[in-house]
Amino acid sequence: MVGFKPTDVPPTAAVKFVGAGTAACIADLITFPLDTAKVRLQIQGENKVAVEARTAQYRGVFGTMATMVKNEGPRSLYNGLVAGLQRQMSFASVRIGLYDSVKHFYTKGSEHAGIGSRLLAGCTTGAMAVAVAQPTDVVKVRFQAQARMEGGRRYQGTLDAYKTIAREEGFRGLWKGTSPNITRNALVNCAELVTYDLIKDALLKYNLMTDNLPCHFTSAFGAGFCTTVIASPVDVVKTRYMNSAPGQYGSAVKCALAMLRKEGPLAFYKGFTPSFLRLGSWNVVMFVTYEQLKRAMMAARGSREAPF
Repeated sequence: MVGFKPTDVPPTAAVKFVGAGTAACIADLITFPLDTAKVRLQIQGENKVAVEARTAQYRGVFGTMATMVKNEGPRSLYNGLVAGLQRQMSFASVRIGLYDSVKHFYTKGSEHAGIGSRLLAGCTTGAMAVAVAQPTDVVKVRFQAQARMEGGRRYQGTLDAYKTIAREEGFRGLWKGTSPNITRNALVNCAELVTYDLIKDALLKYNLMTDNLPCHFTSAFGAGFCTTVIASPVDVVKTRYMNSAPGQYGSAVKCALAMLRKEGPLAFYKGFTPSFLRLGSWNVVMFVTYEQLKRAMMAARGSREAPF
């Protein structure tokens, strides 16, 4: 057996809640530069002058990262990390940590969960997570999008960003992009958690793998690819809309239509490579860590309750 062995007692909702948030923060720490590169590629092209001149500041995920390090320093790859960790601790705890509990609620406690119950649980926890963590997502995107060479930094720190957005754009500014974010996270949650769930169940059901690290790795990698293909268009619109100036688009739908008209349908898959690299690696790190944290916490709990 690789890693911690499954415990006889299934993990509690509290263990899943804390474990999901912690695992997501660890995954974010490792993959954050890829996410920053993805955001820069996604917003590239919304400047009319750049589009007309047909110049591309960033080319490819690693080219983007190299350009950022050259022009803005290595720390620029971690712009918005504090808000990103705040987001994951509040966001992933809800959407991932509560997934099994909500799934069991929809199946009325039955161990057998159909695809419908899984999808419904994914949509529910995804929407709940956005309701809790939307302001942290807005601040994270704003930090990742800002570049020093654009005439000064937009915000001086995470707290300053929250205050500035609330002062200049009102309380609603902190909830900008809620609609596309709910759509995106319903898709992401369903693709990510349901795909992971189904792949893992199939591997165990047909005895292709045992419930260990290789099984978790394979399931997470498959979930990352499916999630990227399904969620990329909504993710690009969400990023563009969250980063836009007040009144630039009017709504997420108008943002999507403007992208389609000015840049064509391929604009919805801008940053696909870093999205996949990020989501694939993020899923692997998160799910593997999450599975091990659940087992470690339950083992520690068992040791405290029965020391002899």
